Amino acid sequence: MKTITKKIDKHWFDLIETGKKKYELRLADFDLEEGDILRLEEWTEEGWEGNKGERKPTGRVIEKKVTYFQKANLEKWIENQPEIIKEGFYVIQFE
Repeated sequence: MKTITKKIDKHWFDLIETGKKKYELRLADFDLEEGDILRLEEWTEEGWEGNKGERKPTGRVIEKKVTYFQKANLEKWIENQPEIIKEGFYVIQFE
């Protein structure tokens, strides 16, 4: 079992914190196993999606145990996204 740390913006962090969102979609560019801990660090939204501000951690963290995941390869569906084609992505379910 290992801990995997990823950044997350406030909107998604809040949905997970309230229990409404129980999964995560991530680029599959890291090793993952059932039982691993997904550590999600909230980051400010400044600088998100092309804004010029600098993003910074807020200090809020959620840790979730990975109970199931499946890696998907989208080569036939997304031809113009080389990183996704190469790595695929995870849909991560946690409790």
